[in-house]
Amino acid sequence: MKFFVKAKPDSYEDKVEKVDEMHFIVETREPPINGRANQSIIRLLGEYFKVPAFKIRLIKGAREKSKIFEIIS
Repeated sequence: MKFFVKAKPDSYEDKVEKVDEMHFIVETREPPINGRANQSIIRLLGEYFKVPAFKIRLIKGAREKSKIFEIIS
């Protein structure tokens, strides 16, 4: 399952907001330095979807605010 994420690093709180079935806004307190924000987003998405973080893969957008993730089985 692929889905699109708009990342908001350096936010006030950690949260996942569902826009529609395929689009999410993820806010994280982590800064976008050395992939820390991406790792935090993966962890938050894992909690949201109730899957282990290692099953979530960043496909596109490692250095952008618009990202594409995939849940692998």
